[in-house]
Amino acid sequence: MFVLLQDVQKHSVHTLVFRSLKRTHDMFVSDHAKAVALDDQSYKMKMAVKMRAEYKPVLHMPVLKEGRERGPLHASDPYGQLGYPLPGALPHYLVTGTHPYPSAPGVALTAETQMQKMPFLNSGLLPRKAPTMPKPQWHPPWKLYRVISGHLGWVRSIAVEPGNQWFVTGSADRTIKIWDLASGKLKLSLTGHISTVRGVAVSTRSPYLFSCGEDKQVKCWDLEYNKVIRHYHGHLSAVYDLDLHPTIDVLVTCSRDATARVWDIRSKANVHTLSGHTNTVATVKCQSAEPQVVTGSHDTTIRLWDLVAGKTRATLTNHKKSVRALVLHPRQYTFASGSPDNIKQWKCPDGNFIQNLSGHNAIINTLAVNSDGVLVSGADNGTIHMWDWRTGYNFQRIHAAVQPGSLDSESGIFACVFDQSESRLITAEADKTIKVYKEDDTATEESHPVNWKPEILKRKRF
Repeated sequence: MFVLLQDVQKHSVHTLVFRSLKRTHDMFVSDHAKAVALDDQSYKMKMAVKMRAEYKPVLHMPVLKEGRERGPLHASDPYGQLGYPLPGALPHYLVTGTHPYPSAPGVALTAETQMQKMPFLNSGLLPRKAPTMPKPQWHPPWKLYRVISGHLGWVRSIAVEPGNQWFVTGSADRTIKIWDLASGKLKLSLTGHISTVRGVAVSTRSPYLFSCGEDKQVKCWDLEYNKVIRHYHGHLSAVYDLDLHPTIDVLVTCSRDATARVWDIRSKANVHTLSGHTNTVATVKCQSAEPQVVTGSHDTTIRLWDLVAGKTRATLTNHKKSVRALVLHPRQYTFASGSPDNIKQWKCPDGNFIQNLSGHNAIINTLAVNSDGVLVSGADNGTIHMWDWRTGYNFQRIHAAVQPGSLDSESGIFACVFDQSESRLITAEADKTIKVYKEDDTATEESHPVNWKPEILKRKRF
């Protein structure tokens, strides 16, 4: 008896437990792949709950079932769920007196549209396919073809004139310079600001150039006489950006004083002071459609403004970090915002979220987009990312070398803009240069294929 006890104690509890586990597994392994038996009563109850939850508002409508009209409902089954066929034999609703997919309110009904068969689909029962990312449009790669030097400080702002003959830049050296677009040669230097010039804009309606800077000043330059003809006084701190309304004589500026101001260009009157942001308003954009003014701020919000009332019509709080860049799409009724957390696309007029463009992990200072759907983002670390607007696919990344004599840290991109032909991209940089990029004419889709893989589309909602 003593010997037998000794033999049993040789095995540890751990060994005995796993031996028992293996025996149990071997006993039930043959039943592993068997489906659980379907209980008719519980299945009918589940179907009844689903029908009532998803389709209660339309269950009173007439239904064709196995080629016969549906009979009267019974008191024990007020919604008629228990009489519905299984998913393999789905019925059809007969929707009368309305078009199932009207193209516009009040669409006229014809003989064909008076009665429409609409399949009865229960989204809770049918399997759902995972959404896949659509294949992006192919865009030729961009390459650097000109570097323009002349400024003695960071180049902070840039604008191209409507005739596409020249462009203008503002710099930390307190000057505004006008350059020939074709040759890159300096045409004119304008002095008058006493601090960094943070924003420039050329009017499409008059021969005026507008500028703003960290000296709190907003100036209007007459380009026929090359001198300042108007000042717009009112901001209490540095003015970071400005934009011109495309159809009316209105200028909008934004400042470190947490406001944006709307000015009448001719009378110099401060029409509205757009208050609501709680930190620096870094960027502003105007368009002729609603919302006519969009602002982005260091308080992480974007505000869409009612220009007539001078009040906020919507506040977008999805970003988690400062919004330093906005861009309006030239053809679509959409816009994009840039922040260190993500680039986000929005739908006008209410600012409905479309999608995130993730991957440019830096402080994004500027955005630009052309009619072909090429979105450009420029960042503090000197990187430029090219995106396909529709799909959000990042098809090219550029990091141009800084100029000789500059520090590696001086490789930031402060502003970028497409010229009027959209064939050239001009960037304003921290190494005191202006760089011009163009599409590679020799590139083809075969030589530069899109490294695209159909994958599950991950779109964060916030």
